[in-house]
Amino acid sequence: MTQSLHPAAQKGFSSAAELYQQVRPDYPQDIVNWLQDQLQLGEKSHVIDLGSGTGKFLPYLQQITSHITAIEPIQEMLAQLQHAYPEIQTLQASSEHLPVTANSMDAVICAQSFHWFANLETLQQIHQVLKPSGHLALIWNQRDIQVDWVKALADLIEPLEGNTPRYHSEKWKDVFEQQSLFQLENVQTFQQQHVGTVENVVSKRLLSTSFIAALPEQEQQQLKALFEQIVFSYTGKYPQDEIAFPYITHAYDFIKID
Repeated sequence: MTQSLHPAAQKGFSSAAELYQQVRPDYPQDIVNWLQDQLQLGEKSHVIDLGSGTGKFLPYLQQITSHITAIEPIQEMLAQLQHAYPEIQTLQASSEHLPVTANSMDAVICAQSFHWFANLETLQQIHQVLKPSGHLALIWNQRDIQVDWVKALADLIEPLEGNTPRYHSEKWKDVFEQQSLFQLENVQTFQQQHVGTVENVVSKRLLSTSFIAALPEQEQQQLKALFEQIVFSYTGKYPQDEIAFPYITHAYDFIKID
């Protein structure tokens, strides 16, 4: 692995891998239909879950096929995945050096991950491992900031991002500007809610964000109190009260240009 991971990913995700697995939202069930209908995936399809993290997206792929390879560079994240999904074939590897046979995959799925490795070397590697007319699917859960208290939380967090790669910066789109490897075929959005206690689905979820998880413990706890204070001021809900955290899931299908 020669790819240099962003410090926020390396430190934040290695220290918060278990928290990530516990508190991150799932994906809408509609995403399975999208993968089947839009990407034409079925039980014989061979797919890579690239930047698979702790395996949060694997249950959706498993509803379609058993031919799944999960690839993740951070050992602590991969350990969580291997514990939860011992049946899944895994590789600890970088997106820029995929140890996978050329022209062997029907699809490469990047769920909540592509912004970390949105570079031409990665696109070239994905293009190489995909079969002719294979698919690259990019999927993200994003907090719905049209809801007032969610927007207030986002405004608090934004100054902490620094140069951390993020979906909403849209810088990941730059790599598609001047290339002849992939063509955008479809964009879809889905809505969902992550239901649980304020502490679990709001404050601890936000603590699992890479650049927050990389902060000293004392600063994290101060932020946790601020998150819960914001939620209370808008909703009147305490940390142990149940809340529905609204998300919008964005899904992009790119097809390999042969």
